[in-house]
Amino acid sequence: MRSRSNSGVKLDNYARMVHQTILRHQDPVTGLLPGSADQPHSWVRDNVYCVLSVWALSLAYRKNADRDEDKAKAYELEQSVVKLMRGIFQGIMRQLDKVEKFKYSRSTSDSLHAKYNTGTCAPVVGDDEWGHLQVDATSLFLLFLAQMTAAGLHIVYTQDEVDVVQNLMFYIEAAYKVADYGMWERGDKTNQGITEINASSIGMAKAALEALDDLNLFGANGGPGSVVHALADDIQHCQSILTSMLPKASMSKEVDAGVLAIISYPAFAVDDISIVNVTKEEIISKLQGRYGCCRFLRDGHKTPKEDPSRLYYESAELKLFENIECEWPLFWTYLILDGIFINSPEQVQEYQEALEGILIKQKDGVRLLPELYSVPPDKVEEEYRSPHSVERVPLGKCPLKWGQSLYILGNLLAEGFLAPGEIDPLNRRFSTIPKPDVVVQVSILAETEEIKELLLKDGVAVETVADIHPIHVQPSRVLSHIYARLGRNPRLGLTGRPYRRIGVLGTSKFYTIRNTIFSFTPQLIDHQQFYLALDNKMIVEMLRTEIAYLASRWRMTGRPTVTFPISQTMLTEDHSSLDPAVLATLRKLQDGYYGGARIQTGKLSEFLTTSCFANLSFLDGKGSGSTSRHDKDDDDDDDDDDEGGGGYVHELRNDDEADDLAQYLDHLLAHATPKKPKQQGGGRGRFKAVATKTREMVSLMHKAQELDVHSANMYLPSKLFRSPQPSLNLNLLDSSGPQETQTQPAAAPPQSGVPRGPGGGIDYEALVRLLKDTQSLQDQADILYILFKDKGVDWDTQLRGQGCTVRCLLSDLYKKAGELKHWSLIRMISGMLRKKVEELDSACSDLLAHQKHLTVGLPPEPREKTITAPIPPDQLAALIDEASDNNISVAVLTKEIMVYLAMSIRTQPSLFSEMFRLRIGLIIQVMATELAQSLSCSGEEATESLMSLSPSELKNLLHHILSGKEFGVERSVRELDAGVSPAISIHHLGNVGATKSERAGISKLKMDMKMLEHRLSMTEASQVERKVSLADSVKGVRSQSMDVEAFESGRYRLPSIDTLDIPECSLVAKDTRHGQWLRRRRLDGALNRVPVGFYQKVWRILQKCHGLSIEGFVLPSSTTREMTPREIKFSVHVETVLNRVPQPEYRQLLVEAILVLTMLADVDIPSIGSIIHVEKIVQLANDMFYKDQRDLGAEEHVLERDPSTGVCRLLYDSAPSGRFGSMTYLTKAVAAYVQDFLPGGACAVQ
Repeated sequence: MRSRSNSGVKLDNYARMVHQTILRHQDPVTGLLPGSADQPHSWVRDNVYCVLSVWALSLAYRKNADRDEDKAKAYELEQSVVKLMRGIFQGIMRQLDKVEKFKYSRSTSDSLHAKYNTGTCAPVVGDDEWGHLQVDATSLFLLFLAQMTAAGLHIVYTQDEVDVVQNLMFYIEAAYKVADYGMWERGDKTNQGITEINASSIGMAKAALEALDDLNLFGANGGPGSVVHALADDIQHCQSILTSMLPKASMSKEVDAGVLAIISYPAFAVDDISIVNVTKEEIISKLQGRYGCCRFLRDGHKTPKEDPSRLYYESAELKLFENIECEWPLFWTYLILDGIFINSPEQVQEYQEALEGILIKQKDGVRLLPELYSVPPDKVEEEYRSPHSVERVPLGKCPLKWGQSLYILGNLLAEGFLAPGEIDPLNRRFSTIPKPDVVVQVSILAETEEIKELLLKDGVAVETVADIHPIHVQPSRVLSHIYARLGRNPRLGLTGRPYRRIGVLGTSKFYTIRNTIFSFTPQLIDHQQFYLALDNKMIVEMLRTEIAYLASRWRMTGRPTVTFPISQTMLTEDHSSLDPAVLATLRKLQDGYYGGARIQTGKLSEFLTTSCFANLSFLDGKGSGSTSRHDKDDDDDDDDDDEGGGGYVHELRNDDEADDLAQYLDHLLAHATPKKPKQQGGGRGRFKAVATKTREMVSLMHKAQELDVHSANMYLPSKLFRSPQPSLNLNLLDSSGPQETQTQPAAAPPQSGVPRGPGGGIDYEALVRLLKDTQSLQDQADILYILFKDKGVDWDTQLRGQGCTVRCLLSDLYKKAGELKHWSLIRMISGMLRKKVEELDSACSDLLAHQKHLTVGLPPEPREKTITAPIPPDQLAALIDEASDNNISVAVLTKEIMVYLAMSIRTQPSLFSEMFRLRIGLIIQVMATELAQSLSCSGEEATESLMSLSPSELKNLLHHILSGKEFGVERSVRELDAGVSPAISIHHLGNVGATKSERAGISKLKMDMKMLEHRLSMTEASQVERKVSLADSVKGVRSQSMDVEAFESGRYRLPSIDTLDIPECSLVAKDTRHGQWLRRRRLDGALNRVPVGFYQKVWRILQKCHGLSIEGFVLPSSTTREMTPREIKFSVHVETVLNRVPQPEYRQLLVEAILVLTMLADVDIPSIGSIIHVEKIVQLANDMFYKDQRDLGAEEHVLERDPSTGVCRLLYDSAPSGRFGSMTYLTKAVAAYVQDFLPGGACAVQ
């Protein structure tokens, strides 16, 4: 018999340790491990971590086998691993109804359980009796399912189980917007059962999705049906939220040692090495002690001051746990593993030596890792006085199996029994290695031959949709429908992926579906419901941001390919040439550099070899006559109709939708040759009965509409449906002609405004007749608004016989306004028709996931409503309507601005630093104020200008406001054809503060607003030589439009935003600096922008007084007993108090006053007395300022005071520094206010 080698003896020692501490507790029936003797339940997270050492040991035995018994041992250990993983899987399989519900509800009551019965895999506590929602636990299980499968273990046995894993990926894919209880099962650190978004959950979910993407769960023996798919956009969402959060762990924890698991082994979820290092540094500097690391600051678990009789903590008692938090040796095992993976022997040695000193040695020589070390009750005061000085005692489980397992794993790696790559076969450890520059491939397609010719004239050679056969181009929503089939399993009651939009990373790949290559156009071209896509400048702006996003976030093999179709809507109005904005973009794309990214333009067929490909094999076999399991699914659909979803309402009834999709794809493939109609075979399989080509095409169009594929002409292989829709019989202006109406005098307005019936009420029939005769779009909108308000949207006008409702007429008017780019009407009608903003709920979720709260409506509360957690789209729309006092304009602008804010935060998160609550109502108010002051017009006219801005101009204005740079808005009026179009130009101001829009390098936005184009008659047009002011134009419109003033006390006017409190602008001498600081304060106040480090300074000043009072609302010093200085929760709390102040400029002065006060935090005095009234300090400063100005001979009208606050408007407009600066007076006021509390009077302030 061969003698045992040295390594073999060592391995046998580790095997003995693993058996004694872990395997002897494994349940023989289920394979699960109990928590401890007194906690017999099996936690998912602990079980996965415990089995890691067993798996590592099996790999080590297989690699270092001296004899055959070693191979047998390796096999036995492997099977123990498989048994445990399948035990967890069994527990999950029994809760598939929860997986299905959670995909739609994301509710804590629908989540998978965090622990199961060790002997039966059954639930052990009720849904609401435990913090079950722990996305990181489910994700950790999936991550190691992937790693172990890649290493050769067989854990998933059947196709049904593959579908379960696919649905578990849908369960975790939205982790970036799911507030859960986190890895410590307590949520918010007050332990009151409040869920919060946790970095540890998001990171683990991202790692699991990346690891499972395109993995074959049957290993080397699997076919295409056992491959699972993740969506790149979900992974990237998790990535961007994670980088925006770290090093903070959640709202209530400014640092958490649990994050080590995601910045290093096992997840390696962060690919920016600088963020990894900063986070690790934060954890070590703030949490490390002599016995390990604390979990987080002020963690009361098992400390002597914790009251074991109750689960939750009182807010103020958290301060008691400071400096006596328990220290966990577990985290040193993570740091040892981290040292091994980053190849830092010094780090490994440092923590191994530290760990050796605190392990508990048994008589048989086995070393155990205790759960935690706590301060003895009699030594608490001593530890308060000098932290980390007293000897601690071990408490809790011994060993903590999770920690013991990682300790053994670290030793096996450190001693060379395993290489890092063997326990990380999917190479997660290389995530921080820099990626090469991405080249974005762009293929431009023309919708028709005519557009192709036009582009050729401009020197842009492109293909048409027909030319690119056999590649098929489809809109992104078809891809959403395809992915909705993924993981569908009626036998298990699983409906696949919820129907959601697919982002630009998903649409930038080629897909092989049933041996046919598909390319998908990006979502931005696909906004049917919302009006953004009517603005070509907006489309190219969105294309620019999407390309920039692709270039910075693309992580897949192969290059991204964007298919950009040029459709009829991108031509000028007379269809004779391409819209200049689109043409300029195409030229830039051809130059090879756009949106900060390298670009390669070309034909789709040229990109096939260099692009990223995805093979969606789960749709194979769903074609004609196939008898695969999927076809069986389709046949079962009708039987499953009632019980399929368990009574749960889904966004799409998936039985119908699945059939539609299969037929739509079948039909597309049956008619796959667009250019050669002769070869189009009749539909096969399901379509045998369809006799003629026309009927086939009608059927296909019908399917396309059911799938919500709009502008289907572009994607379908026929010109059969090119005829325009029959227009309603309104005398709408014909936009295709050369605007003849411009040259004729406008129709005379109706004599008496609204036609009245004999009883004095409105005669609605006469109103409908008037609608038929009137020429002006504005008048038609006014009449339809009356009918909409009084009769409702479904009232039948009988204008063309039966069934011609107000809704139909509004839709028709919407189309016409869209052609004329009449933005205020488009927005109004969009609001009246309640058009769904497709991006709205994802925009809201994106902003919330970046830890920004939103408010909608104008201040103060209760009208201003705060959104702190994602809510379903219909509830969100209802909330916005309610907060807008049902004012359609405010509601529509609110939704639009929410979408723009989300676009900006995706691409430029730095714009939003130090802002925690975005107040959309105030932002709209500031925009209107900005226009009113720059254009010297009244509030109402400014509001109309705001509504009339095109989407791209509105987004540009918002971006300038967010950027914090000085900018100017000015009017440019110039002749355009025969009409006059007032356009607004927004530009940066140079260093001098002058408004030279011609200055080099300044981007000008001069887009024609066609607000008046079709309503000004030729007589006025001839007088345009003088510059028409916007105010005059609006008055002209008013006189021509119906006599709306005669409507019953304004009740029927198209609503303007009359609720906006826009200050009247006094006409002043054109000193460009006048009003600059007032405006700056107004913008910063509305955006809640504060200086960097402001909230930490407030925390320090609160330690020295009883509280700060702002407008009667007190921020008590006890806040600092619960929250730590860098906690997001604290910043939000302070911000909420400041937001009680309705005027943004006054709020900003209060912020400046608090900033001066915080200087006192550095003065060496124990306390500055009772509650400090900040507004009194501002009033004191204002009085001193007023007195000084009067003494200098300033006149009374210059020193006019704001009636609501009593502050001089001139003080609002003073620069902070200088002799008469606001800070100078605030400093004097603070000194005067607090001198009673200071030693030696005010001298201490000097």
